[in-house]
Amino acid sequence: MGVLGPFGPDRRTLTRHQRERADMLIHPMPNPVLLKLGPLSIHWYGMMYLLAFAQFILLGRRRIRQPHIAAAGWKNQDLDDMLFYGVLGVVLGGRLGEVLFYHPVHYLSHPLEIFAVWKGGMSFHGGFIGVVIGMWLWSRKTGRKLFDTLDFIGPMVPLGYAFGRIGNFINAELPGRIADASLPWAMIWPNVDRMPRHPSPLYQALVDGLLLFIILWLFARKPRPRMAVCGLGVMLYGCARFFTEYFRTPDYEVAFAGITISAGQMLSLPMIAVGATLLWLAYRKLKTKQ
Repeated sequence: MGVLGPFGPDRRTLTRHQRERADMLIHPMPNPVLLKLGPLSIHWYGMMYLLAFAQFILLGRRRIRQPHIAAAGWKNQDLDDMLFYGVLGVVLGGRLGEVLFYHPVHYLSHPLEIFAVWKGGMSFHGGFIGVVIGMWLWSRKTGRKLFDTLDFIGPMVPLGYAFGRIGNFINAELPGRIADASLPWAMIWPNVDRMPRHPSPLYQALVDGLLLFIILWLFARKPRPRMAVCGLGVMLYGCARFFTEYFRTPDYEVAFAGITISAGQMLSLPMIAVGATLLWLAYRKLKTKQ
């Protein structure tokens, strides 16, 4: 068995048998095009985004039936209009975040690829900023307070994120760090090399997406002070993303206070701080009112 480094086995210590184990999982490398209808191509990545938007509507309608949400005046009609602003925020913010946060040099050299969203490459942190801006515009238009809107949509976001990560996996994007070959789900990514790797997009879909959804949905089932739901969601996502980044091959790494962290972890630290602050303020105001 290879010697474990801080994020998995040292590549140099893996034996040939470990690298070429007969029962090693291999990424299926599916065709990124789900369906072709004449000149029109439907990509798996785009389908995952459609599913993400559909679950937003379905969960939103279920959330509106919760007594404290209905009492706040939320209606099904709000969802359709809100989704339009949210889609713009996700697509524009996510793509610009990918360009500016992760690969500015590449996209400056290939500017037309900025618009090729069907190939993948969307930054959650950029999409998060885009959605906040979109919800601010929607809240201003409807006369609602921004944090009421963010508290309402907070539990519907993580599952949408999970669908996006599944799209990354189908596109064979975001390969994981090298894993010990004895790990049952260690996987070879043929588009990268012949080394066993963590299927990191699936980790993020499960931890950053599904697990966060369960926690946030249960938390939001009862009335909470303004900013508490969105604050908890932002903080927990930052923590989950910081953890799962240890299994993902980093786009680049930076040294922070003598510790090397990935770009995704660096961008998650402000989310942890902002989310914790919002959560603290929410309950501090509640105590003040009492």
